Amino acid sequence: MKAFLAEYTVCNDPDLAPEGAAMLAAIGGSFERCGYELVMPEGPDIEGEIRRLAPGCDVGLVIAPDHLLFRYTHLLEQFTHNIGCGSMNAAVCANKQRTAATLARHGIAVPPEAGEGRRVIKPILGCGALGVRLADEEPGSGEFAQAYIEGETLSVSLVGSRVTGNVCEFYSGNPPLLLAINRQEIAIDENGNFQYLGGETPVHPDREEEIVSTAISAVNALGCQGYVGIDVIAGDRIYVVDVNPRPTTSLAGIVEVMDEEIADILVAASRGEGPAEVHLTGRVRFDKDGRTSRV
Repeated sequence: MKAFLAEYTVCNDPDLAPEGAAMLAAIGGSFERCGYELVMPEGPDIEGEIRRLAPGCDVGLVIAPDHLLFRYTHLLEQFTHNIGCGSMNAAVCANKQRTAATLARHGIAVPPEAGEGRRVIKPILGCGALGVRLADEEPGSGEFAQAYIEGETLSVSLVGSRVTGNVCEFYSGNPPLLLAINRQEIAIDENGNFQYLGGETPVHPDREEEIVSTAISAVNALGCQGYVGIDVIAGDRIYVVDVNPRPTTSLAGIVEVMDEEIADILVAASRGEGPAEVHLTGRVRFDKDGRTSRV
């Protein structure tokens, strides 16, 4: 069996390439341990490499910044079995303002849009903490502002089962699978810029059940499949601040402590199957580039 795996930043974005390489190693290594032949792009033309290589593969996955993910996933779906989030759902998640509005309509707490004073300014089409800042200025073109929420910064790593798509017989109704809750280290520099520094996994914070339930509700509301990272702030409520419809840096830590293989989980979930739970042993810290160390 062959698995096509493409990570955009490794070939196209030197600033994010170390983080991308860590995710690529975590998933690629798992596929190889599961007996797959790994097929990856040989150059920066991701679109061309999908067209060239994906038709000969049994399954495929593209990892890319959120605003590019729809484009490449939509193309991948034409040539092989996508084990990541569906392209239309990825497109919704890429628009952070639309995502927040969709979640709010479903009764899921999100930071309210902010008026005057100190607020968080975000790119509407953003990736991680890039371009996110705390300021009292007006949002610029392509940005929006949300209220600043005090609380513990966490992420929830889930794998969504098949919910829709062009092969409808894969629908099983299975709920999203919880992999882990991860603590996030977020710093704000002297200019108000948010900086993602890494984190720790797995953690068991207060209100764990409520945190997981909120993350699952967000995945269901947005129809996400495959690996999804839901960023939350545990404050007076559990606020969803971002939904990443793709593997995130925390996966580099999760695979270090998880008995199951992430490749098996992703393939099974894409067919409406998969385990009801995973088994984690120990705890690891990971930095922003995906380097891990045991705690």
